[in-house]
Amino acid sequence: MSSHLIRSDLLPVGVGYAILMIVLAAGLRAARRRVASGRPLTRHAGRIDRGWPALLWHVLTDALGGYLLLAAVVILYYYFVAKVGSNFLDSEFSGAGLLLAIALPIYLAATWLRQRRSASRGDSAKDRGNGPPGA
Repeated sequence: MSSHLIRSDLLPVGVGYAILMIVLAAGLRAARRRVASGRPLTRHAGRIDRGWPALLWHVLTDALGGYLLLAAVVILYYYFVAKVGSNFLDSEFSGAGLLLAIALPIYLAATWLRQRRSASRGDSAKDRGNGPPGA
């Protein structure tokens, strides 16, 4: 590899990856501390702590957070590393939005089908390894 390639591409991507891993590790550590102290993992555990509303809330907030993180990474990469044409950013937002629009309904339908199949077979939450969203 040439030193120019390392400086222009590999180093920024590596630093970004390291920063992301540090942030994720901090989040995991904070979650472990909350569990160890007996507090719920989410702020909304008192209001929405079980059932389909809780599942929908967590899936939608995770999807939105992931979309925003992906957008931030792409924008930072675009401005600081790649410096490609302006259509690139339009494609990023529309492409990631389309991916979200396709993946979320499929995920929710698969979760609903799994819960229905488990309920029709009479499996207990212990047999499944977790409870259905409504349990």
